Amino acid sequence: MNTFFVTGGAGFIGSAFIRSLIADDPDVRVINYDALTYAGNLENLVGIDDTRHTFVNGDICDRNAVLAALPDGADAVFNFAAESHVDRSIASADEFLRTNIIGTQVLLDAARAKGVRRFVQVSTDEVMGSLPDESDEYFTESSPLQPNSPYAASKASAEFIVRAAIETFGVDAVITRCGNNYGPRQFPEKLIPLMITNAMNDEPLPVYGDGKNVRDWIYVDDHCRAILLAYENGRSGEAYNIGARNEQYNIDVVHAILDALGKPYSLIRYVTDRLGHDRRYAIDPTKAETELGWRPLTSWKDGLAGTIDWYQNNQQWVDHVRSGEYREYYRQMYGDV
Repeated sequence: MNTFFVTGGAGFIGSAFIRSLIADDPDVRVINYDALTYAGNLENLVGIDDTRHTFVNGDICDRNAVLAALPDGADAVFNFAAESHVDRSIASADEFLRTNIIGTQVLLDAARAKGVRRFVQVSTDEVMGSLPDESDEYFTESSPLQPNSPYAASKASAEFIVRAAIETFGVDAVITRCGNNYGPRQFPEKLIPLMITNAMNDEPLPVYGDGKNVRDWIYVDDHCRAILLAYENGRSGEAYNIGARNEQYNIDVVHAILDALGKPYSLIRYVTDRLGHDRRYAIDPTKAETELGWRPLTSWKDGLAGTIDWYQNNQQWVDHVRSGEYREYYRQMYGDV
């Protein structure tokens, strides 16, 4: 039986990864290590077979706790744990530097000490900066790392730390860089769940700037399959860009959500743009397609429709995550909008 140590497994992507692992492979055991910060949610793990899934509440920066939780000779560490929202990194970068950089180093040290077979670092396309409007340029694995936000800078730094472990200590590691994920159980600070949950409640929909920023959207389960394939088939020391060739203007995403919910465009409120807002992300996933044998399986139309349905059918989950700290965060970001 394979033993996987998954950090950040109570978050959006991490929990989706564990859910698919347990459902698809009867010969896998998962240790889920998560600090349960604001976006970590044990409700995301409901229904997962607990005979093969062990949850450990812990901080990846706590060296002793990581060493205690990580089994000797584990087959892999999958590092999903991260502070991940650009707006929060602009407001205060401290936790991003601590978790995303120091935490990655702690995990790499622990993986070496415990004889882990492979380390998978889950990164982001944001490390490569921004592409020009209306261009035919795409991010490839040879694109320079030129992050423009504190969040992106922390994730780029983590990539360099992984590379240093590969070159210095011979750690077997791969890096995946993905576009914007969407799907069920995503914390509603991100664009799609924010727009869905606000529209469901007939609340204003805050849209940054002119709404013409472009993102390359991918359904979360497609991303999770790519991460597993990078573990199985990826070459050590390599990075793999994961994208669904699905560029969308932010405002078109908002319109699609309002149309699906039968809500008026008058709910849209254009707000002051984010500082240093990257204009366009677009991924060329050719390397992942050819070397990993990966293709996205979920169309944009089906994925968005299924995501909207999930939020409509899980109002209790929505109400829970939109309470408390989230309300204060929302007020700070968008004021009285």
